Amino acid sequence: MVFLIYLFITLFLFGIILLDIFKKDGVFHKIIINLFLIFAPHFCVLLYFLNQFELKHKYPLFLKVLLIVEIVLFIAYLFLKVNIVPYFNKQINSLRVNILMGGRRLVLYSLYTSFLQLFIYYFALQFHSSYKITSYMFVLDLIVMLLFIVTLYLNGMLRIIFTSRRLNIFMKVLLVSTLYIPIINLLEILYVSGVAKSEYEHECFRVVDQNMRIDSAICKTKYPLVLIHGVGFKDFKYINYWGRIPKELIRNGATIYYGNQEAWGTVEYNAQDIKDKILDIISKTECEKVNIIAHSKGGLDARYMISNLNMGEYVASLTSIAVPHRGSKVIDVIYKIPKGIYKVIGGGFNKYYRKIGDKNPDFFTASRQLSTYYSKEFNEAVKDDVQVYYQSYASIMKHMFSDYILTIPYFILKLTSGENDGLVEVESAKWGEFKGVLKNKYSRGISHGDQIDLRKSDYKGFDVRKQYMDIVEDLKTRGY
Repeated sequence: MVFLIYLFITLFLFGIILLDIFKKDGVFHKIIINLFLIFAPHFCVLLYFLNQFELKHKYPLFLKVLLIVEIVLFIAYLFLKVNIVPYFNKQINSLRVNILMGGRRLVLYSLYTSFLQLFIYYFALQFHSSYKITSYMFVLDLIVMLLFIVTLYLNGMLRIIFTSRRLNIFMKVLLVSTLYIPIINLLEILYVSGVAKSEYEHECFRVVDQNMRIDSAICKTKYPLVLIHGVGFKDFKYINYWGRIPKELIRNGATIYYGNQEAWGTVEYNAQDIKDKILDIISKTECEKVNIIAHSKGGLDARYMISNLNMGEYVASLTSIAVPHRGSKVIDVIYKIPKGIYKVIGGGFNKYYRKIGDKNPDFFTASRQLSTYYSKEFNEAVKDDVQVYYQSYASIMKHMFSDYILTIPYFILKLTSGENDGLVEVESAKWGEFKGVLKNKYSRGISHGDQIDLRKSDYKGFDVRKQYMDIVEDLKTRGY
């Protein structure tokens, strides 16, 4: 009879492991995990009772040892499984999202286990004398239980902190610095769980939406797209100025090229670079025209290239994203820095950007071309070409802490010009057919950097990749 009991326990434990490995357990798996979270923190006590039971009934030693080894291996397997792969969804083709949701599950496991253990210890203290558990064993059990919960909690929190795209740097630092504070960490668990769930739902919606769009090639425009970057950046091969946007557009049928103009080139100099690039594209692909999508100063470069370098016949459309068509008053403030100091600072920038590929950087002139003073002269000299369709978009930050990098410029513009994205006012961004302000209904808003997926982050109520897909789909509908 004893051998049959041990055989049954052995088959049961390893049967569960096999079911888990081959993913055949379903609801039964959830039951096992729930029982595991209840009893695993007390495996020392369980082994203690097993030993007492053996001493009382005098079972063979090898069976006792075998059973202890099996229980330890079983608990170790489940513990590692829970902590290494707490969650995985094959339908979500994103390791980041799976790690994020694993973190959410772990912090909820830690919360669930903590509440259960409060009840268990309450009853244990009431009836501990009946079970003859020594103080030493009680303390050991308490330490193991705490280590068990802390492991789940820290593992989960760190997963969320390192993979979440909706938690900004400030919030991540705050979470790390308050991980061990009672009550506060309870509130943090509830908060990060909500953030993780929101990101997961956003990704699920994106995957479904993408699967619905993928066969229609909605971004397959008549003319290829040329993306024109803003000031201070370059089109590097492995660090994309536009974040995840190009990949998403290409996946949905778009053909994409880049302007490859200089980071701190003047409008006139960069316009020539862009012209050469577009003529090269047309020569190689025989596409007749291109659609330009330009961000920030790139829109000024593109406008000058179209009108003053006679490229209107080769450009079907120009989409401006947060382009300072009427200048930025932030630059006006910087403009007041003494010219000597300004040129010294500019010399440092020019030296650095020559090292990374700029042939003719001119920080002093290029930055001043973003001022409201320069824009008046620019707009008088650079007239729209009737052959080209012009459209524009703006965005707004909701408050000065929406994007910590742009806190000061946002505050300056808010006082002087009203709504802005941290660098460009809404009124300055309007050009051609104004298609509206990119924003969400939540407290963060959309900053100048968010418009190009600078941080590769997903914000509640705004999907930058979908926004660009909608822009390109509209161009396709218009016949461009």
